[in-house]
Amino acid sequence: MEKIEISQKYLNKILKKSIEIIKKGGVIVCPTDTVYGLIADATNEKAVKKVFQIKKRTFQKPIPIFVKDLKMARSLAEINKTQEKFLKKIWPGKVTVILKVKNQKFPKGVVSVDKKIGLRIPNYKIINQLLLILKCPLTGTSANISGKKESTKIKEVLDQFEGQKFQPDLILDFGDLKSSLPSTAIDLTNFEILRKGAISKNEIYEILAKIKI
Repeated sequence: MEKIEISQKYLNKILKKSIEIIKKGGVIVCPTDTVYGLIADATNEKAVKKVFQIKKRTFQKPIPIFVKDLKMARSLAEINKTQEKFLKKIWPGKVTVILKVKNQKFPKGVVSVDKKIGLRIPNYKIINQLLLILKCPLTGTSANISGKKESTKIKEVLDQFEGQKFQPDLILDFGDLKSSLPSTAIDLTNFEILRKGAISKNEIYEILAKIKI
């Protein structure tokens, strides 16, 4: 489990190393606009399996994925005009949406049994650059062992994985992030809020009211 401190000076080298690891089916810990996340190629079976092993998470609980733009989201999920209006209001940002999957060619653990997928466009430079360069969806799950708290503090993240059988290949240490909850999760097939998060229910309802759900 290698750790690199992120610095603007060496950002290009760090990105290059991260991309090499992800292309080989590896998993990195990376800061996001919410909490530290486990980032891997969401289309790579080996990589997704490793994410689940690191988290000690059951495959019955699918993980969300990051996409680079609305075009990529449309290629993966069924999105109607009303849903698209909502997405344009909240993306990029701290809201994960659940939609009916269109492209089901994903490894086990990404698509739910009822054929839904969780998507988000993050608002964080490193993740957005990885998405832009790799041109594939990336896993967007928090960097923690299932049942333990997700975190913005690097020491808490490191402590969870230290000594574990399955570990990330690389940890990008950006120090402690700004305090944040995980992303708010909303099922856009019925506009039900599934998880309270960084964006409040009131903010979500205000947006929904504006687009006249």
